[in-house]
Amino acid sequence: MLLSHRARLFELWRIAATYRIDTHLSLEEMPQLQPIARLIRLHPAAWGKKHQPNAIKYALEDMGTLFLKLGQLLSTRRDLVPPEIIEQLVQLQDKVKPFDADVAIAQIQHPKHGLGQPINTLFARFDVKPLAAASIAQVHTAALHDGREVVVKVVRPDIRATIVSDFELLRELAGWASARIEAARAVHIIDIVEDYRQVMLNELDLTLEADNTTQMRNNFLGSALMYVPEVYDAAKNVMVMERIQGVPISQVEVFDKLGYDRATLAEKGLTIFFTQVFRDNFFHADMHPGNVFVETPPVKDLYNDTAKLGHEPRYIGLDCAIMGTLSRDDQLVVARMLLAVMNNNFTAVVDIVSRAGWIPPNADKHALMRDMKRTVGPMLQKSINDIDFAGVLMQILDIARRHHMSIPPQLMLLLKTLVHVEGLGRDLYPELDIWSLAKPILSGWIKEQLDPVRNLQQLRQQLPELLLSTTDIPKLLDQGLQSLATQGSRQDSQLREIQQIRADMLNDRRRDWLALSGFAIFIAIATQVGWFAPVFYLLAIVVVVWRVLA
Repeated sequence: MLLSHRARLFELWRIAATYRIDTHLSLEEMPQLQPIARLIRLHPAAWGKKHQPNAIKYALEDMGTLFLKLGQLLSTRRDLVPPEIIEQLVQLQDKVKPFDADVAIAQIQHPKHGLGQPINTLFARFDVKPLAAASIAQVHTAALHDGREVVVKVVRPDIRATIVSDFELLRELAGWASARIEAARAVHIIDIVEDYRQVMLNELDLTLEADNTTQMRNNFLGSALMYVPEVYDAAKNVMVMERIQGVPISQVEVFDKLGYDRATLAEKGLTIFFTQVFRDNFFHADMHPGNVFVETPPVKDLYNDTAKLGHEPRYIGLDCAIMGTLSRDDQLVVARMLLAVMNNNFTAVVDIVSRAGWIPPNADKHALMRDMKRTVGPMLQKSINDIDFAGVLMQILDIARRHHMSIPPQLMLLLKTLVHVEGLGRDLYPELDIWSLAKPILSGWIKEQLDPVRNLQQLRQQLPELLLSTTDIPKLLDQGLQSLATQGSRQDSQLREIQQIRADMLNDRRRDWLALSGFAIFIAIATQVGWFAPVFYLLAIVVVVWRVLA
């Protein structure tokens, strides 16, 4: 029940009123927000206070990590959020309120969850002023004793309890929505909340992020597309990694100053995304601008006219806490769907969705094809600047609701990543033709997956395991025969139970007719016999009691 979270709801109400975030809402354009604005103004914390600059940023910081993450997602949606709010949300990517450096040092030196050594033993230099502060952790620069420059990432203290509490509230809201809104059921909103809850809790363990970073670094070793820094040391609350030279993807004026080709950068970014999803099946699922950097010359040379990187700029992979994977079947379904859409073949799209089991057998496939063609078809001739991905996504979810589609929860993380990627591409190079770039990548990957030579090679590699598994065949056959025998006896028992239930139902039906007939007869006699009527009324009551107790 939401009432069990009333303390947290009142706290969120107080924070919203304290910063008067109602004064930042475009009530003329979105009149549906009027009740929320009135509720905020009613709180005593709002009385006598006026419009405050950066109120949205400060309110989300005070509300906690979950709301910071929401702000980071919205910060890439310039087509959905007014510019004055975007300016505040962008600051949440790496300019969140930092915590005290002494707390950070204590976290680093902690014997169990930190590195377990004094700060002077670990580093030749440790800069107490944070380089950046984000929703989960903040970053300090330092130098190792061998001279290597590093960054030290430290988890914010005491945020786990707040995250757990907020997700309990979010799950209640998801349950409420799932019970009342068919679209919420179609996307398995409760499962999505549970999955994202686990993802965010995993994000608090930097050893997991270190493993993810190392895996992604190995995937892109020697690549001209992306560079992933090396991790030197990690504990649950601390991670030490190589320091890089770069700027966030949102600083397009720096790229213009350095003469970078923004169109090429945008193409590289999209290629990296499809490479991660289909080649590696290991994709970065938190691609807000604070996590996506591009290589630049050293800072001291950054604004010099002669500053040169020495090679084509690469992306830099950072903050690998939230990573996504798909099963091979889901990979094939997504790739084939995208390719069918690019070929304007919506009959194939519906056939793929049907074979994947995402729609019920009795669904109207012709109507589904017509709806998808009407919704998705117009996107194919547009540049990324003209495509409203979020709007199209909402229309697709509406189609899912109307046609009772069931979208697997693991694909929702991919959809969230696509929203991030689209927002980044819109800022970097709005004229990017994502379809012409993606089509050869998807076609090549599908051909590779269906290549018989490759499949035979995989079969040959798996042959030893298959041969070893044949030793289990006698045991599996015996278990299967025992299961069949058990199932047969269970079916016999169930058949006898069904027969008994049927006999009981027939007996009950006979009693019902006898009781109804007796009741009707005694009532009819009672209306005709005068003085003896009470006797027959009593007999009618006896018949009713007999049927109730029988």
